Amino acid sequence: MSEAYRRSGVDLKAKEDLLGHLKAIGRMATRPEVVAGIGGFGGLFRLQGYADPVLVAGADGVGTKLMLAQELGDLTQVGQDCLAMVANDVLCQGAEMLFFLDYVGVGHLVPAEVAQVVSGVGKACAQIGCALLGGETAELPDLFPSGGLDLVGFGVGVVERENVLTDTLAKAGDILIGLPSDGVHSNGFSLVRRIVREAGLDLGANYDLERPLGEVLLRPTHLYGPEVLPALRSPGIHGISHITGGGIPGNVPRMLGRGLMAAFDRKTWGVPGELELLLERGKIPEQEAYQVFNMGLGLVLAVEAEEAPRIIAGISAAGGRPRVVGEVRQGEGVTL
Repeated sequence: MSEAYRRSGVDLKAKEDLLGHLKAIGRMATRPEVVAGIGGFGGLFRLQGYADPVLVAGADGVGTKLMLAQELGDLTQVGQDCLAMVANDVLCQGAEMLFFLDYVGVGHLVPAEVAQVVSGVGKACAQIGCALLGGETAELPDLFPSGGLDLVGFGVGVVERENVLTDTLAKAGDILIGLPSDGVHSNGFSLVRRIVREAGLDLGANYDLERPLGEVLLRPTHLYGPEVLPALRSPGIHGISHITGGGIPGNVPRMLGRGLMAAFDRKTWGVPGELELLLERGKIPEQEAYQVFNMGLGLVLAVEAEEAPRIIAGISAAGGRPRVVGEVRQGEGVTL
């Protein structure tokens, strides 16, 4: 092994040791279409079983939620955050996730720490039937501060061309169905961390929550695919919006064509307790809160009114918690 490279801050032996762990994780998160996964120069995947397939690609990261996870010494769940941010976006086009690749950048490679992160990715992939096809770990001592870490992911899904969801499908009279978030998910953590710091909140205290605040804030982004994909096999869903950065006003219009607006009834769902605590202690105006956070809705669907009961029943049967939260009308934008 290169001693000069090690003195420059890059430990090749640590990376070799890590590769064995990552191969085992890849074997846990696989699909029959995988020809070759982790270990080669590229992952190989054979697409089969589709008449007219359209591939849907997405990329995203975890952001500064990673800093909170490191502060609390718990990196076991951020892998699901990374996958879910991509998989939920891919779902919005009507696609099923096929495979995922992660990128971990660190200032100093600690194999156990990176293995913990990637293990979380692998477990989340296995949960939704997606293959962890490969990835990259980069030790960059001159780019990242000591202890610094970044996690991003890239994923590909597939949908039959005739079933692709576009913004041309929704129409006035469609029902808006909301699926609840599991809390803050992965957006707005620069503001979350500032509120915690400036308001002097104790991450180890419960504040009338079901668990200590820090644990609640680390709850990973919900994976909506297993709940929604069965309902997509029948007609009626005209659009799906993943509520991430920009909140409801910034994301819901992306599934609607021109001349359409989303009218929400805020009495139909609740805001998670940790968000209420943060907004109160941080003195964040309600309008701004809806532009930064999901405010309790992680996914919103526009569906044919006549099909709404069947779709709600199907999502419920798959373990989801859907509810009617509004309707599509003539107009522009979002009303809350």
